[in-house]
Amino acid sequence: MEVTCLLLLALIPFHCRGQGVYAPAQAQIVHAGQACVVKEDNISERVYTIREGDTLMLQCLVTGHPRPQVRWTKTAGSASDKFQETSVFNETLRIERIARTQGGRYYCKAENGVGVPAIKSIRVDVQYLDEPMLTVHQTVSDVRGNFYQEKTVFLRCTVNSNPPARFIWKRGSDTLSHSQDNGVDIYEPLYTQGETKVLKLKNLRPQDYASYTCQVSVRNVCGIPDKAITFRLTNTTAPPALKLSVNETLVVNPGENVTVQCLLTGGDPLPQLQWSHGPGPLPLGALAQGGTLSIPSVQARDSGYYNCTATNNVGNPAKKTVNLLVRSMKNATFQITPDVIKESENIQLGQDLKLSCHVDAVPQEKVTYQWFKNGKPARMSKRLLVTRNDPELPAVTSSLELIDLHFSDYGTYLCMASFPGAPVPDLSVEVNISSETVPPTISVPKGRAVVTVREGSPAELQCEVRGKPRPPVLWSRVDKEAALLPSGLPLEETPDGKLRLERVSRDMSGTYRCQTARYNGFNVRPREAQVQLNVQFPPEVEPSSQDVRQALGRPVLLRCSLLRGSPQRIASAVWRFKGQLLPPPPVVPAAAEAPDHAELRLDAVTRDSSGSYECSVSNDVGSAACLFQVSAKAYSPEFYFDTPNPTRSHKLSKNYSYVLQWTQREPDAVDPVLNYRLSIRQLNQHNAVVKAIPVRRVEKGQLLEYILTDLRVPHSYEVRLTPYTTFGAGDMASRIIHYTEPINSPNLSDNTCHFEDEKICGYTQDLTDNFDWTRQNALTQNPKRSPNTGPPTDISGTPEGYYMFIETSRPRELGDRARLVSPLYNASAKFYCVSFFYHMYGKHIGSLNLLVRSRNKGALDTHAWSLSGNKGNVWQQAHVPISPSGPFQIIFEGVRGPGCLGDIAIDDVTLKKGECPRKQTDPNKVVVMPGSGAPCQSSPQLWGPMAIFLLALQR
Repeated sequence: MEVTCLLLLALIPFHCRGQGVYAPAQAQIVHAGQACVVKEDNISERVYTIREGDTLMLQCLVTGHPRPQVRWTKTAGSASDKFQETSVFNETLRIERIARTQGGRYYCKAENGVGVPAIKSIRVDVQYLDEPMLTVHQTVSDVRGNFYQEKTVFLRCTVNSNPPARFIWKRGSDTLSHSQDNGVDIYEPLYTQGETKVLKLKNLRPQDYASYTCQVSVRNVCGIPDKAITFRLTNTTAPPALKLSVNETLVVNPGENVTVQCLLTGGDPLPQLQWSHGPGPLPLGALAQGGTLSIPSVQARDSGYYNCTATNNVGNPAKKTVNLLVRSMKNATFQITPDVIKESENIQLGQDLKLSCHVDAVPQEKVTYQWFKNGKPARMSKRLLVTRNDPELPAVTSSLELIDLHFSDYGTYLCMASFPGAPVPDLSVEVNISSETVPPTISVPKGRAVVTVREGSPAELQCEVRGKPRPPVLWSRVDKEAALLPSGLPLEETPDGKLRLERVSRDMSGTYRCQTARYNGFNVRPREAQVQLNVQFPPEVEPSSQDVRQALGRPVLLRCSLLRGSPQRIASAVWRFKGQLLPPPPVVPAAAEAPDHAELRLDAVTRDSSGSYECSVSNDVGSAACLFQVSAKAYSPEFYFDTPNPTRSHKLSKNYSYVLQWTQREPDAVDPVLNYRLSIRQLNQHNAVVKAIPVRRVEKGQLLEYILTDLRVPHSYEVRLTPYTTFGAGDMASRIIHYTEPINSPNLSDNTCHFEDEKICGYTQDLTDNFDWTRQNALTQNPKRSPNTGPPTDISGTPEGYYMFIETSRPRELGDRARLVSPLYNASAKFYCVSFFYHMYGKHIGSLNLLVRSRNKGALDTHAWSLSGNKGNVWQQAHVPISPSGPFQIIFEGVRGPGCLGDIAIDDVTLKKGECPRKQTDPNKVVVMPGSGAPCQSSPQLWGPMAIFLLALQR
């Protein structure tokens, strides 16, 4: 195991640069997933195109100090749609297997509390192509007898796609068009938005009986292949036709077994049959097999419409519906209606009286009613009438009307509802008419008009009903903003007048209305009353937690405020320090009248008074606490992430240095920072280097800098930085430092890309080639890779060193090309020199080309250098002079040879201003890889290290 202390962390002189480096957030969206196209339209709208099912990955690159926080949100396809409720708080947005519904505009919002937030957006366009659907139709006027022996036929092809699909119609293998056949017409119907094409066969001819194919294509966008569907048109082609084995309305008794057959009477091709139920799915136990539907032991809940549908994509689907009615009765109710003409609400002798009876039944119209008085059938007369379907009452209601009520009409009346001849139990309801039969009154019991309970407890609201008979009580809420009861219903019936609530919550507080029902009692204006429910709940306070910083010797005031609670007042407040009870603070007279906060004053912050303070506030229902962490320790440093090119590589070694910069958060809040403690540890190692960095007075926004040296390429390190004041250690900040190779315009200084960082110095894979270059080292090589080709290590010979190579195994084919494109450089000199090492070992080696892409007038690629064939198991160096006329990029193009033993690799690419060395590299100065023959007679075991040493001297 390596010891991190051997990194030799150098003490580079400490610097303080400038003032006020705090800067508002800036943001830029880049893609890092499987994009097909990323383009910008005329209004600079960035569009990211991706195939449905691929992985969407968007990165929000931010600058600004302090480091901005990133939030992703989304709207749907149009700007008028609302934002999604969910947000992603991360610089990278990743969606696996993206669906078409996830397309739309994505917003990256970066904010750091300085200035206004930065908001950038990109529209994600999800591409897809569904399977097409083909249906066949004929004009209605042509339908008689045989479906397709006359006149015009329409073949309609529909598909869902993005972008809009292109349609190609074929008869057999021949493509159809207007110009080639006058008997066909191809058009797009109105209002179909490009997803439908119709093939019209005019005046059907014998040759029109053939196989027709609709081929749809999105022109291979995102690699989506074409799709097709075929239909064979014959002189027997016909739409489906159906008939049922039962009547369209089927009435059965509960418990019976029901079987319904749906019979095909026509259709070519053979139609498919499907049963469905509305509302809801088919009942449990129901079996749909072909055209036969079986429901064993049918119950009342199985009533409904059962649909049999036949489809064969010819004409319209055929549909037959059975309305299944399972006989049932429930909810028998009665009503007493006093004389309506005289607007009476009481029963009075000499006035008319109507008794009504109703049951909910299936089928409703088959119910029969029978009236009894005092146990005997009621006899009809001029003063006693029985009517049905009173327009003022629910349908199929039976009414017994008593004209000019006499004393002899008093008695007990019974209404019996039945299904004649059906095994359904009768339902009856009884009502007593006497001088004691009076309309209802309703009131709230004394002391129950206001009900106060604690949150989480049960509650009971009560209204008393008097009268004979006593009707049910209906409960509802008076509050407009809370129209529904806790049960979720707008109205709830209680037979005893009590509304019982379990585990009440604060949102149940409000006014509740109780009123008499107009059934099972008098059919008169409802009587009503109101009950107020108050739900008490513990207090809510702020701050729930607060970090209080102050310099030693300065006073501090801690305040705990009541936000809400029921009751809305502070009954008591108790302060504790580190868990120990503190004496009550002095009470301010003005605050004692309506206490809504509690305060504690510390005269001076000291080491002894630093710690945790708790204020426990009670309102007699419960309590809540404010927590304060009081100290004089310094806030954490704020690392500066916008340092330009913080990584600096060394020419003569695989080491690098890193410019670490930071500011101090709120330095004036506490005592001045005296020094920083720096700890640096290589990831996956245990030992760390620790050093104290002294500083002078640190100002807010002042940029501090320290250079870390002798870091090993390509390892990453954890850096911890802790400020120290007279109080002691402050809050620590940590970050991970990754090795990143600088991406600069070429200059006279060394600008070599070793490919040690995943960003590969800003090089990108060309989207127009056949395959990609691969970054790997000896530790990440595929153990099953092809032997006798490719390098075992990079140019340095270390297993950790990375290089770029092309893998030529299957599925690669002869002539396939992989292109690696550099960043765009601004030409500031007439001549440049491109130097790089290449490895071309294997009997199937193809070609390695260096191209220059000029961006002066469009993109123009020119060949600058090329090499082909097997060059041995050695790293060799090339120097290529170029003279671009404007902004340019360099491109490494690897071409696959005739077989799989043709891997080509490159490493250590350098771009410098000026001409190349006149004398090319000595052909003996090559790096021979282990296990290969050397170009001279020297031993490979001795030659390899010597070549590496010579190379290090050159670099």
